[in-house]
Amino acid sequence: MEGHYVLAKAGYQVISYGTGSAVRLPGPSIDKPNIYPFGTPYNQIYEELSAKDPRLYTANGLLPMLDRNRQLKRAPERWQESKMVADIVITCEERCFDAVCDDLMTRGGEFNKPVHIINMEIRDNHEEALIAGKAMIDLAAAIEGAEDIDESIDKILEVQQDKHHHSLLHAVAFY
Repeated sequence: MEGHYVLAKAGYQVISYGTGSAVRLPGPSIDKPNIYPFGTPYNQIYEELSAKDPRLYTANGLLPMLDRNRQLKRAPERWQESKMVADIVITCEERCFDAVCDDLMTRGGEFNKPVHIINMEIRDNHEEALIAGKAMIDLAAAIEGAEDIDESIDKILEVQQDKHHHSLLHAVAFY
C-alpha cells in the first residue's frame, strides 16, 4: 500500500489489490499471523489489532500502516475478483506478478486490450517501501510521458533499471 499512497499523493489514479487467498498480517510470532478475508474494512482490522496488543502492533509498524491504509481506501481488495481494466499494472513482488499474469491468461483476452504488467521487486519492509516510492513515481512519470507506451516501454524500463536498484520484470497480457 506504500506504492498506492505515494502514487496517489503524486496525483496518479491508483487502485490497489492483493493476490493471495486472504490478507495476512504479522502476528505475535511468525507462525501466528493475523488473517483476514479480503473486504474486511481496514478500520475493523485496526480496531481489532489495537485491542489485542497495541504496544506490539505499534512497535512493528502495523497500526501506523493500517491507519494510513484506512485513509486511502475502505478495505483490501483481491485482484482475481476485480473487473477493472487497466493500461498498466505494477506489482511489488514476483509472486504477485506471477499471480496477475496467470489470472489474465485465464481470463482469455476477450477484449483484445493489452496491459503492461511490471514488477518492481521490493523487500517487504517499511524502509524499503519508502525508498521504492521514489522509484515508482519515476516509473509512473516515464510511462505517463510516453507518446506510445508499446514503443517506449523497453527504453523506459532500461532507464528505470539504471537509475534504481530494484529488479524489474515485464510482460504484456490481454484483457
